[in-house]
Amino acid sequence: MNYKKNDSITITIEDMGHGGEGIGKIDGFPFFVKDAVIGDTIEAKVIKAKKNYAYARLMRLLQPSPHRVEPRCPYARQCGGCQIQALSYEQQLKFKENKVRNNLMRIGGYSEVPIEEVIGMEEPYFYRNKAQFPVGKDKDGNIIAGFYASRTHTIINNRKCFLGAEINEIILDKIIAYMTEWNVEPYDEVTGKGLVRHVLIRYGFQSGEIMVCLIVNGETLPKSEKLVESLRELEGMTSISLNVNKKRTNVILGEEIKVLWGQAYITDSIGDVKFQISPLSFYQVNPVQTKRLYERALAYAQLTGSETVWDLYCGIGTISLFLAQKAKQVYGVEIVPQAIEDARTNARLNGIENAAFYVGKAEEVLPEKYEKDGIYADVIVVDPPRKGCEESLLRTMVDMKPKRIVYVSCDSATLARDVKWLGENGYEMERVTVVDQFGMTVHVETAVLLVRKP
Repeated sequence: MNYKKNDSITITIEDMGHGGEGIGKIDGFPFFVKDAVIGDTIEAKVIKAKKNYAYARLMRLLQPSPHRVEPRCPYARQCGGCQIQALSYEQQLKFKENKVRNNLMRIGGYSEVPIEEVIGMEEPYFYRNKAQFPVGKDKDGNIIAGFYASRTHTIINNRKCFLGAEINEIILDKIIAYMTEWNVEPYDEVTGKGLVRHVLIRYGFQSGEIMVCLIVNGETLPKSEKLVESLRELEGMTSISLNVNKKRTNVILGEEIKVLWGQAYITDSIGDVKFQISPLSFYQVNPVQTKRLYERALAYAQLTGSETVWDLYCGIGTISLFLAQKAKQVYGVEIVPQAIEDARTNARLNGIENAAFYVGKAEEVLPEKYEKDGIYADVIVVDPPRKGCEESLLRTMVDMKPKRIVYVSCDSATLARDVKWLGENGYEMERVTVVDQFGMTVHVETAVLLVRKP
């Protein structure tokens, strides 16, 4: 049968796609349905039909899945932040385990995947230590803050995100009250006018320190002392600043930070390691699960105190400093200069002297240090962005002949591609752990141990 737009269908969801959409088939023809979960029987309307598949919108739930739960957030279906809040947490973990396994089998070419454990959260809500809220106006001219609706720049007026720290709602209330009282206009993406674009909030789960940074389309904030006075009433308030971004762009943060009150950073810790975190710093958003992920990576590295370790894509040194506690020497590489400055600061903060950091592309720095300076590695830890590793970097890693490679990944598809390449060039995948750092979303972290073949 040929399906077309606006056709109504009745379908049972049998699987879920990588984006969390439900997948069902009619006579072998697959339909992808957002907000449907495995086990649902639904009525849906076709919104886009292709030759070999179609997309449909959930119209009516005829028979709910036994795995379906009521989302805590009333905006879960509209908001782009959570994709699978309607799926029980137990099933979310199974979905993520299957996602990693299927990618390693389909893309990586493995017939068996040695997944040891899926490390889930004890509390899969209120886990994020960072949130960025766009600010705008509703149709009645009231100032609002929240999140963008899925695949749009329409703000859903919601100050209580069930993934963020609970203090966020109180902070937003104070900022909007200040803006309303002193006629401070939110930024308008269409006209490019208005002042306040976003509110960035960071919360130290271990330290209790709070950072508030207003991203502004200007250099100053009128009556800023009034906002500072209000925010300082909150226990733990440590840093209040402006981030200047006057460009007509979708990029949230500009490059310039102006401190209104307190420090330019907050501190927090993962395990025994302390970190200074600025508005521009990359820092893992789920510190509880990050500790578990890093502990597993450290266990996979099997350090005895005599090893030289390279940490590629090291960021502000989060994994590097974990490794330095057990290694002889750690070298970190990161392309962002500010991140390397932060990494060096964090090493000093912790009294760690056996970690050195280099600015540059990992695929350029590592070959140079290996070929020109003769620096080698017993263990290489790599934690790349979603796109994975360049083949030139993988080649240098193999040429350096480390005993072990620990690959930490936020995208199991590019992980599978790279692990396949390493497998074809002398390394065997021995152990895999799946870590859920992003409950209610489709995202998942994976740690893989690869060992050099004899």
